[in-house]
Amino acid sequence: MKIKFFVAAIIIFFSIKNANAHIVIIKDTGSNNMLTQTEKQQGWKLLFDGKTLNGWRTYKHQPGAWKVNDGTLCSERSAGNAHADLITDNEFQNFELSIDWKVSPKGNSGIMYLVTEDHDAAYESGPEYQLIDDDGFPEHIEEYQKTGANYAMQAPAVKAANTPGEWNHTVIIVNNGHVEHWLNGKKVVEYTLHSNEWEKQKAAGKWKDEAGYGAAKKGHIALQYAHSDVANTYICFRNIKIKLL
Repeated sequence: MKIKFFVAAIIIFFSIKNANAHIVIIKDTGSNNMLTQTEKQQGWKLLFDGKTLNGWRTYKHQPGAWKVNDGTLCSERSAGNAHADLITDNEFQNFELSIDWKVSPKGNSGIMYLVTEDHDAAYESGPEYQLIDDDGFPEHIEEYQKTGANYAMQAPAVKAANTPGEWNHTVIIVNNGHVEHWLNGKKVVEYTLHSNEWEKQKAAGKWKDEAGYGAAKKGHIALQYAHSDVANTYICFRNIKIKLL
């Protein structure tokens, strides 16, 4: 029995060592919103310190209702709340973004990138990694509106989201126009900005009249406020990290 256990342990260890680099185990630990020594050596930077909104502001300084609580950054849809997306002070061009998030049942939000403030809303410029309760959202949603999608453009290749209320891990890679969306260790979307295929999709869909959509080569990271029409729905984020490429 000891020999068999030892062999099994080796096999498990070998599998983990050769697993995809984006696969993570999501735990509630005291090490949230911190960088390991290895991450620091690899060039990762924290975008959220777990305590304050330092490094963030609302889109075009509009009224917003974001809160930091117990190491999480949250927006809740409640009557009377002011609603605005939250964006980074800094702009980024080629990067790998790593972020944990959880959405409430019936919730709806997103993560946008390459956002500029030349428009009325962040989504008019920045492609959006969709975050939503796929099965419980109270309205019909298309495949390109489901979690992990490049909203209104590329649908997710696989369903990889955890149950609403549970934490998920997202990685977004933007490198010289090539974009990848990862969700809980699975690549769900891959596309190239301004490729022939991308241009055709844009011309045929929601963004056909938005000249600024996906146009910027550099921009802010934006967290979309909880914008389901259902009261008391929420979106929360933590462990927001970025590495320049």
